[in-house]
Amino acid sequence: MNRVVTQIAIAGLCTALLPCAFAKQKKKDFDLNKNPLADVKSQQPDKILYDKALHALKKGRYDVARLDLQTLLNTYPESEYQMRAKLAIGDTWYKEGGTAALTQAESEYKDFITFFPNTPEAAEAQMKVGDIYFQQMQKPDRDPANANQAEQQYRTMLQEFPDSPLVPRAKQRLREVQEVLAQRDYEIGAFYAARENFAGAIARLQTVADSYPLFSHADQTLITLGDCYANEAQIARLLRLPPKVKAEIVKVYDDRAAAAWDRVVTRYPMAPHVEEAKDRLIAMGRDVPEPTQQELAESEAEEGSRMNVKLQQRALMLIKQGPSTVKAARVGSPTLKDPPQTLAPQIVRENMDLYKAALEGKPLPGLTPAGKDQTAVAIRQGEATPAATNPQPLQLETIPDRGGSAGSTVTVVVPGPAASGGEGSAAPNNSATATVVPAAAAGNAVVKPVGPVDNKPLPPVDKPAAAANQTNDVQGTGPAQVTTGATAENGKKNKKAPYDSKTESSSKHKPKHGLKKLNPF
Repeated sequence: MNRVVTQIAIAGLCTALLPCAFAKQKKKDFDLNKNPLADVKSQQPDKILYDKALHALKKGRYDVARLDLQTLLNTYPESEYQMRAKLAIGDTWYKEGGTAALTQAESEYKDFITFFPNTPEAAEAQMKVGDIYFQQMQKPDRDPANANQAEQQYRTMLQEFPDSPLVPRAKQRLREVQEVLAQRDYEIGAFYAARENFAGAIARLQTVADSYPLFSHADQTLITLGDCYANEAQIARLLRLPPKVKAEIVKVYDDRAAAAWDRVVTRYPMAPHVEEAKDRLIAMGRDVPEPTQQELAESEAEEGSRMNVKLQQRALMLIKQGPSTVKAARVGSPTLKDPPQTLAPQIVRENMDLYKAALEGKPLPGLTPAGKDQTAVAIRQGEATPAATNPQPLQLETIPDRGGSAGSTVTVVVPGPAASGGEGSAAPNNSATATVVPAAAAGNAVVKPVGPVDNKPLPPVDKPAAAANQTNDVQGTGPAQVTTGATAENGKKNKKAPYDSKTESSSKHKPKHGLKKLNPF
């Protein structure tokens, strides 16, 4: 009962708020479709047909309006109203609405741009093509085809008609469309991150950060991106790798995570979640950067331009099919050209190349040049000096054992040869011999060898003695129990023992009852 009352109250509230929302929308459309020839007073036949068509369009008689406009185009090809009549035909389909009507309206507007490309009305026609797809946009978790088309049409309008008075309106519509597209990719990236698919999450989040800098949740996008890199570093710490290789891989992922959090602090210093990025940098032991005055002013302007969701808008969102663009920014330049998109296979390939380069001793992406800023890596490895200037792959080297017998050798792992003339240079030895540990050294070794020290063979295994024959003698005071068919010691079969119904029970000796007593068998 309470649920029904709540639904009725919401429906009544939406009904009361709908006229205000539609009134504002009609005012905007009226401003966009304002006819510059409406105030011209003339009794020419073409002007009469044109006014008649506009009156029918205003009253919702779209078929009558299209018929009058087509008559004007066919009868008066040299009329000054020809261009406005051609544009008005697209308006009739646009205001009629519906998928088929909007498709026809798009065709009419594009034909108008083809016939009149250098007129101010061409920008209006291109703007309305973008509005057609804007009206058909779905929510971020639905099909993004209409949103992608709207973004493309608004970009075309801004690039081809930069001097049109409709440019500010086109920019705002483009910001709203990109807000929806960015929200879609952000939700997908967060979904992948929650399920520990870090390659897919990094690809989506990096695309959002590069393509939509005005996104209302750009700070959360970069924070989640840094968390994904931090998780990749944690996975690298758990792998069984050489300490040097592990330290270098972890440093690459930590650098990328810190770069994402640094961008939150410098690019979005007034964002709601900037303190979370600062806390992560402090926990990692990195310095928190200071944003400039210009960055502070830009971030404050962006955050101040966003509108809060009001009660009226929340009520409309319950019945509205399209997405909500209330949180879109009202300032800033939207992205007119998409940067290269980051794909998940590309991230997986980069991770594989990173591990391969680390194991082979090659320079890693994201690290400083060789010989610079390697102190942190040396400290993690427990070394007293920084890492080598030119890291080389690990090699096997055979050295004589000082504590063992003559001629015994021990195989150890040492770094490869450094640059000629440097410290630690050694000729590689590819002939690795087996490790022999002498008895004298085995007693003092930390990890003692397994097996005999004097190399004597083990004594033979003693054969177990034969087991005695098993006897099954049954002792008791009752009558002797002899198994049927058992053989006595003299080789003859023993006779069956007599059946005693008082002390024994058997299914073969059941007493007969009734008529069964007459059956001899």
